[in-house]
Amino acid sequence: MPADQGPQKFSDIINAKKIIKPPAYPWQDLALKIIDELAVPGSKRNSVFLVCKKNSPAIIQKAINDTKELCQTGEKWKYFFKLIENSISNKKSPPQG
Repeated sequence: MPADQGPQKFSDIINAKKIIKPPAYPWQDLALKIIDELAVPGSKRNSVFLVCKKNSPAIIQKAINDTKELCQTGEKWKYFFKLIENSISNKKSPPQG
């Protein structure tokens, strides 16, 4: 078996380098984390980005934690969206009393 000698030319190193662009905003990184952890399907990924952009990170993080704790079976991403919807509607409506 021949030993791997690695790249032979400088151009091999340059061509092999993969450029990975980091997210431009913190909410994008949070959205990618949610998509990965909750196995969000491709058709709903834009919704995750929109929710993360329009809401505070505290609301999003609370919804993620509650989803992980409370939703043991089924599709976790649906439960996450339900929690976000409830937190948004609670924020908009004035307190009763």
